[in-house]
Amino acid sequence: MENKMHGTTILAVRKNGSVVVAGDGQVTLGGLRLKQTARKVQRIANDQVVVGFAGATADAMALLVRLERQLDRFPKQLMRACVEMAKEWRTDKYLRVLEAMLIVVDARDTFVLSGRGDVLSPEYDVVAIGSGGGYAEAAARALLHDKKKTAKEIAESAMAVAASMCIYTSQHITFEEVKSE
Repeated sequence: MENKMHGTTILAVRKNGSVVVAGDGQVTLGGLRLKQTARKVQRIANDQVVVGFAGATADAMALLVRLERQLDRFPKQLMRACVEMAKEWRTDKYLRVLEAMLIVVDARDTFVLSGRGDVLSPEYDVVAIGSGGGYAEAAARALLHDKKKTAKEIAESAMAVAASMCIYTSQHITFEEVKSE
């Protein structure tokens, strides 16, 4: 998947009945680092769904509101809510120009949403977006088969790799975990 988002790294790791979404907190404007402690990973839908976003913050916030509305319409149907939100995102005149990507997870499913109408379920139990996403995903996939490491430990290690390689990724990381029901 083409990944043009700059300014963050969002990673989801699913292992042994747990899914962890990690996101760094760096906010940049061109070459200027404005903040390192932003929260780009949030819980929604009564804390049952975790969303991480990359791209323009205001755009991502607008999309989170739309996704929450769809989850209100289709409770406990994450895929349906994501598909409906992606259709709206792609076809609405205002939403169509928003520049962001989302990783959306619940206890069962993981999806990546884009403004092109994509609702992708990753092939592996790891997916990442943002400028450091490739580094984080590669590191997490390499660690995924380590039976001793938990999903959170894998996410921590992978995000450290991304932060050490990507100038747009800070070492201030937020983690949110959802366990299987």
